[in-house]
Amino acid sequence: MQISLPEKVNKIIQSLNEAGYEAYAVGGCVRDRILEREPEDWDITTSASPGQVKELFRRTVDTGIQHGTVTVMSGKEGFEVTTYRIDGIYEDNRHPSEVVFTSSLAEDLKRRDFTVNAMAYNAQDGLIDLFGGMEDIRKKQIRCVGKAEERFAEDALRLMRAVRFSAQLGYDIEEKTKAAICRQVSDLQYISAERIRIELVKLLTSPHPEYLAIAYETGITSQILPEFDACMQTGQNCRHHCYSVGEHILYAMCRIEPHKVLRLTMLLHDIAKPLTKTVDEDGTDHFHGHPAKSEEMAVRILKRLKFDNDTIDKVSRLVRWHDYEIEPEAVNLRRALAKIGKDLFPFYLKVKTADVAAQSSYRQEEKMARLKEIRLIYEEVLAADNCISLKELAITGADLIAAGMSPGKEMGVTLNRLLEDVIDYPEHNNKEYLLYAAFNE
Repeated sequence: MQISLPEKVNKIIQSLNEAGYEAYAVGGCVRDRILEREPEDWDITTSASPGQVKELFRRTVDTGIQHGTVTVMSGKEGFEVTTYRIDGIYEDNRHPSEVVFTSSLAEDLKRRDFTVNAMAYNAQDGLIDLFGGMEDIRKKQIRCVGKAEERFAEDALRLMRAVRFSAQLGYDIEEKTKAAICRQVSDLQYISAERIRIELVKLLTSPHPEYLAIAYETGITSQILPEFDACMQTGQNCRHHCYSVGEHILYAMCRIEPHKVLRLTMLLHDIAKPLTKTVDEDGTDHFHGHPAKSEEMAVRILKRLKFDNDTIDKVSRLVRWHDYEIEPEAVNLRRALAKIGKDLFPFYLKVKTADVAAQSSYRQEEKMARLKEIRLIYEEVLAADNCISLKELAITGADLIAAGMSPGKEMGVTLNRLLEDVIDYPEHNNKEYLLYAAFNE
């Protein structure tokens, strides 16, 4: 099999070969090229020691030299070159007690996680596939290299990585590998929130976010997101829904683009439904107040997983307003923009559309038609450049002070009152009118 490698990667491999060392492209980049995908980065493995790599190339960075990794710079691009190695005993489900360099490519490949990631390639020797990676690609399955129990004991994050690769590639998880996940899932407690967050986001933004169901079935979510388990176990007996809360979440994630904020919003938009569920006398389920409660829970969950403040802010706001209904009139649209924020309103429309698409057929066409109408009105309001926020108001606090108003709480109340007026009547957004209105309530 021939694989096309970038010129810069070929040049690094050739330089190592000419110096008497073995060198290959390795891991995910090889898998992606076989699948005719564009790799995010290119990793190279070699028999050369880190010191020998540094001597051979003019510009290098010691990115992980204790583990045998040196980054070779070519122009503005960096390529990780790692010495063949054997890992010692893993004492904390993440770090080997020692790293021993080896001259054997086979020894290096057998320590890798999954067969599809344990292939190497160079133009001279072709594809090196010692553990059946190509066969697993044909079978469309994720399988551990060697004994699954040993691979997962080396790094418990691999439990999540199995599901993530499954979601990214649309593959099944091989039976023995899946069974080992179920047995060893409690080891995820030893993995940092930051590493779990990275894998979760990759899963959610994959082509198959619904594979989160596999994380539920194997017990992974019980360790990292127990709130989702409660959703999977909560039914929705009402006309607007035909799935459990958890199933609705899975379907909703599939109906929105693979953007981190949007997928996280769909994951968390109904997360409080298990806590707010009530049943009336005829057996119909209700979830009164779930948007506000879901917002609170979303903030806690995202902080627990160490998300950045910007993501927490955007996701929590969208969760808060996801169930907000807008009557299709310009004045109502302007009020909604003021509440939700101009920055997030396009996301709000996408969230509403995905939410409706994952509900029952009851009044679904009517809901979608209303959203389409709201979208058209939104475009008209944008084109009119109406005032929606205090910064767009034709007067400022400084104008009010100049006109004789004392700074303080009263000024803030006045500015907000004027903003409400302008939102309802856009033509009022002129300085003369607003100054008059400020002092003549």
